[in-house]
Amino acid sequence: MSKTVDTSNSNSQKQNIRYAGFSVRFIASFLDTLFLAVPVGLVIYFLSGGEWFDWAQYQQNLSYAMRGDATHALNQAPVTSLKWELLFEFSVLMVTVLFWKRWKGATPGKHMMHIKIVDAKTLNDVSSVQALTRSLGYIISTMTLLIGFIMVAFRKDKRGLHDIMAGTLVIYTDEETKENDALSN
Repeated sequence: MSKTVDTSNSNSQKQNIRYAGFSVRFIASFLDTLFLAVPVGLVIYFLSGGEWFDWAQYQQNLSYAMRGDATHALNQAPVTSLKWELLFEFSVLMVTVLFWKRWKGATPGKHMMHIKIVDAKTLNDVSSVQALTRSLGYIISTMTLLIGFIMVAFRKDKRGLHDIMAGTLVIYTDEETKENDALSN
């Protein structure tokens, strides 16, 4: 969906924006898992010397599940070290915020999908407070049985609960908008 938004207070400068919908944001999130969370997780796992979680227990549970013994797999939950889990979550949060600041609202996944996070009112780069609020909003969006994420698919402005909390939008970058406008002409 494309919309023209007035992004200035005194000049009547208008900017054509396209909201990034659920599917493109889902793909970007998957790419971020591959390129951010997995590498950070591997580093934390090796730094922990294997104390973060019992990899052998995860493998055994997977084996139970593959044989159709899901009850046994679920009953044998691996022990996870809270200290290392918190370090992982904090590290992913910091790396994500650093990418948002460095790539003007984009993580590697968003960058590859030509989308970015902006302030909902001004369409400028997000502030540090917005970035942190949005990241913490992911927790609430998850705790609401993912409704905070799913609502992106149903809102005209394609905002999730975490976007509303932080006052942000996810839009296509100027390059992507220009390419699509050229194709539609």
